[in-house]
Amino acid sequence: MRHIDFTPIYRSTVGFDQFVDMFDNIFTNQVSQESYPPFNIEKIDEENYRISIASAGFSQENFLIEVENQQLTVGVRASKREEQSSYLHKGIAQRSFEKRFKLADHVHVTSASYEHGMLHIDLVKEVPEALKPRRIEISNSKTIASKAA
Repeated sequence: MRHIDFTPIYRSTVGFDQFVDMFDNIFTNQVSQESYPPFNIEKIDEENYRISIASAGFSQENFLIEVENQQLTVGVRASKREEQSSYLHKGIAQRSFEKRFKLADHVHVTSASYEHGMLHIDLVKEVPEALKPRRIEISNSKTIASKAA
């Protein structure tokens, strides 16, 4: 297990403690991350993302998708079915799961779809106009002086 000392970051920054704590959590829990079910996080373009979760054997009614406090939670509660078949090999896991994704500021879920055993969750990053960079024109000092007179 890796241990990273974030003390230098704490000494030279103000207000980034939540960000550093998030990285510390990621590195601490990295070993215990469950790999079921497999998923992809795709960057479509500068503003659009997609999370795809392989979830064969479930119907869309089994899924619960929630966003709270910038955290996306995707879960499935497997239905208790009585086995009527006798399997020689059962390699398709149909067990309950819960995946959590921390969303950055201004990232919102726009839609979710389920097709061919894949759950797709589309996200968009919408930065408000007030937070976007804006260009400040430099005015001529003579123009300002003549307007003041």
